[in-house]
Amino acid sequence: MMLLLAGYCVLIVAASFCGGWLPFAVELTHRRLQMMISMVGGLMLGIGMFHMLPHAVVAMGPGSLDRAVAWMMLGLLVMFFLIRMFHFHQHDVHIVHAMPDTGQPDGCVVHEHGQNHTHAHQHAVPNHVLSQHAHKPAHPWSWFGVAVGLALHTLIDGVALGASIQADEGHPVLWSLYGFGTFAAIFLHKPLDAISITSIMAAGGWSAGWRHAVNGGFALMCPLGAVLFVTGVDRFAEYQSVLIGGALAFAAGVFVCISLGDLLPELEFHAHDRLKLSAMLLLGVAAAYAIGFLEPAHFHRTPIGSAVDTNEGGQSAR
Repeated sequence: MMLLLAGYCVLIVAASFCGGWLPFAVELTHRRLQMMISMVGGLMLGIGMFHMLPHAVVAMGPGSLDRAVAWMMLGLLVMFFLIRMFHFHQHDVHIVHAMPDTGQPDGCVVHEHGQNHTHAHQHAVPNHVLSQHAHKPAHPWSWFGVAVGLALHTLIDGVALGASIQADEGHPVLWSLYGFGTFAAIFLHKPLDAISITSIMAAGGWSAGWRHAVNGGFALMCPLGAVLFVTGVDRFAEYQSVLIGGALAFAAGVFVCISLGDLLPELEFHAHDRLKLSAMLLLGVAAAYAIGFLEPAHFHRTPIGSAVDTNEGGQSAR
């Protein structure tokens, strides 16, 4: 299990690094970014509803649906207020390239959603052309709140990954890929978070070295959360099932909040691409549902550590 967790964490860290580097290597357009967000948002929504919540109920045992939903609501509200406090969940590429002569930021400017949102230009600004729109330069420390919020979010993702692996362990899963659905959602979502941090730092004039350093620290938050949960839950073996179930349900609320935070603005601001974005959303949800076929048919009704589920009369549940 620890080897699998280590492998997942290495891949997630690599995805975060690649995400932070991507806007400076290729030209991202607003439409491509939103289509990717819609697909990943659908995947996170499906993982939260199809996998994390049912697994949480199984982990807590029979009659625990109310408790699982309460933990899920708590996770949703915590993430909602984190977003409101730190304003970090904005997958917008602010600045992509630097002007070759001056070294000052220039290039791809992607809109932020707001009351004055407009789509006057749909694609990235070419490298040699300064946007004539009145984009105010970013404050040098405007990235800090984004980084803090995303770091807390990523720490929770690590807890979710550790809980998912713990919940799957001991059950027959294809190729023993415990927690694969949670890993896939985190792996695909981390590059989008890293883009937010590094692009805002570039807009504030920070050097590539500082951007890589901050992105590296951010990337390590997920492994930290996973290790803290896995090592901590072993210290409370008596309450292991309750802790795993509560963590999974809490993470389900976080995933639902994050996914809808990505998806709902698209309904209002992207009417011109509604069919493409809707198709990508459905693709993500379908992928999350398909991951369920990696699990045995009885998994969602077998408590952790038990061969079969039992009712109050002690008879096997069928």
